[in-house]
Amino acid sequence: MRIGELIPAPYRLLAKSVLMVVLVGGSAAITWQVQDWRYGNQLAEQGRLHTETLNQITLASAAQQRVEQEKRLALEQRLATSEQSHYRALSDVQRDQGRLRDRLATADLRLSVLLDATTGAGNGSASATTATGGVVHGPKRAQLDPAHAQRIIGITDAGDQGLIALAACQAYAKEVSTVK
Repeated sequence: MRIGELIPAPYRLLAKSVLMVVLVGGSAAITWQVQDWRYGNQLAEQGRLHTETLNQITLASAAQQRVEQEKRLALEQRLATSEQSHYRALSDVQRDQGRLRDRLATADLRLSVLLDATTGAGNGSASATTATGGVVHGPKRAQLDPAHAQRIIGITDAGDQGLIALAACQAYAKEVSTVK
């Protein structure tokens, strides 16, 4: 006798159905698990590749940032050197202007201007004849009043400082605009 014959007929159909559902459900569960492993491995591989790519991008970015920082530091050093030389030139000019101003104030030095040789003596200019005891040869000169000389020195001082500042600005713009 067989086991299938021991089960009554109406329950045999139910038993076969349950057996079929168990077999189909088991194979579906096994297939689901295999697919899960396969896709899990694929996702893990994609994640690993993505992480490696991000690490490479980060390293390249860090290297580029280091290069740019080195360029910036080199430029800052060149600009500092240039600024020091321009500051030195400006302070030298200011010192020379101060000495000249002091010499003018103490009457140690007198500024003079050339007189036009074609002008006549009747229009208020200095005479064209030289004194008999004079040792100065050459064109006639007239000395300026010390107050006017001080004003002229002040104007030229401001002009010299402006020219030095302009040269410094031009050197800075040239240094910044050139790419090395």
